[in-house]
Amino acid sequence: MPKPFRMPDAEWTVRQDLAACYRLVAHFGMDDVIYTHISARVPDSDGHFLINPYGMLFREITASSLVKVDLEGRIVDDTPYDINPAGFTIHSAIHSARHDAACVLHTHTYAGVAVSSLKEGLQPCNQWSLQFHDRIAYHGYEGIALDLDERSRLIADLGSAKAMILRNHGLLTAGASVAEAFILMHNLERACRVQVAIQSTGQAVNPVEPEVAQLTARQYEGGDSNRRTGHIQREWSALLRYLEPPVPGSYRD
Repeated sequence: MPKPFRMPDAEWTVRQDLAACYRLVAHFGMDDVIYTHISARVPDSDGHFLINPYGMLFREITASSLVKVDLEGRIVDDTPYDINPAGFTIHSAIHSARHDAACVLHTHTYAGVAVSSLKEGLQPCNQWSLQFHDRIAYHGYEGIALDLDERSRLIADLGSAKAMILRNHGLLTAGASVAEAFILMHNLERACRVQVAIQSTGQAVNPVEPEVAQLTARQYEGGDSNRRTGHIQREWSALLRYLEPPVPGSYRD
């Protein structure tokens, strides 16, 4: 679909990617009815970011329905929608402090909430989890994220990490692009699902040697794996094909 009149090309591209991300989260069963949220920074703007219209299913979200807000929670463009207050708390915090985070993705999945509720959290028990070995942050549960004072603690706990487990709550990733944030979450979710499956057997876990765990994590982040930064777009393009062929109400609208 053509972009709206006078909208910058860069913003329209981010809107299409973000709408696709919502649809992919729904496709892979990582949505929670109308709850949880994904946001993306608007390029070349003064702290504006895009987030889902509160009340829409993730599979319904389109590029043009996304709501643009500033870091104070003010809706920038005319829209019939409002936003999830808890979503604003979490996403405004990260976008205000982490300028490298172009996209922030938060989920409440069965496996993610299960692992977030375990005292030991994510364990280095499978290849997907090793991507996050010694590279995942944790934030303690403080209730539904409606208190803006929580933002400073959330930022401090996240630090420079690209993935965080919200204790007793769910998962969060922050990427340099929408594509990176989704791929990180897809891997983190699968790591949690495998861990829960392993633990459900009651059998002893085959250990991964610490040096191998560190090597694997470095391979993921240093360019030695097939998901290195240069190949993110290749994987993203493949993921988008799950949403094709275009149908009425496409994410590109």
